[in-house]
Amino acid sequence: MINKHLRVVLAEDSVVLRDGMVELLVARGCDVVATTGTAPGLLAAVAEHRPDVAVVDVRMPPTHTDEGIRAAVEIRATTPGVGILVFSQHVEAAWATRLLADGSAGVGYLLKERVARTSEFVDALHRVAEGGTALDPEVVTQLLHGGRRSRVDTLTPREREVLELMAQGHSNRSVAGLLTVSERAVEKHVAAVFTKFGLHATDADNRRVKAVLTYLAESRS
Repeated sequence: MINKHLRVVLAEDSVVLRDGMVELLVARGCDVVATTGTAPGLLAAVAEHRPDVAVVDVRMPPTHTDEGIRAAVEIRATTPGVGILVFSQHVEAAWATRLLADGSAGVGYLLKERVARTSEFVDALHRVAEGGTALDPEVVTQLLHGGRRSRVDTLTPREREVLELMAQGHSNRSVAGLLTVSERAVEKHVAAVFTKFGLHATDADNRRVKAVLTYLAESRS
């Protein structure tokens, strides 16, 4: 029987997303005992409250790389009775492997963009808190392949479609016309491609050209 008062610690550096998640979880009968936006804050909250489960984002301040999942691994080692549900936009295969090193009981790793309903998320929380597992198929795929995955494969179908048209020399305006979407929508897809390819804005680099070159190289490999 599902415990209606699941005790949750929530670690998410986006205040808007964090507040929204608190509302949703409380509405679903969960007791959010603490929230934080940093990895040290997560460790302190878990030590103080000993929740049933901790919801952890992978990338948090100060470097926004892997602070969250590092903290999750530490909690797993020091407080094994606390379930860990990593909830992120990113798959960090190496750290996910460490998180699961002692077995998958009480561990989850879900991708934000692939959770369609609140009920799915809450069900996963309960499953993890009760010693079960909740792993997104995408996470499983990357773990099975040791994290060695083409960056092109990380794109959504629409992002790939936009990139293919970029490779053909189309401007954002032209891509928008061909796909019958707004130019602003195309800009968002292009920005997502840059992020997934690790192309950061600089004065000297042409990210558009680099994205196309990456696409051509990895699509043929």
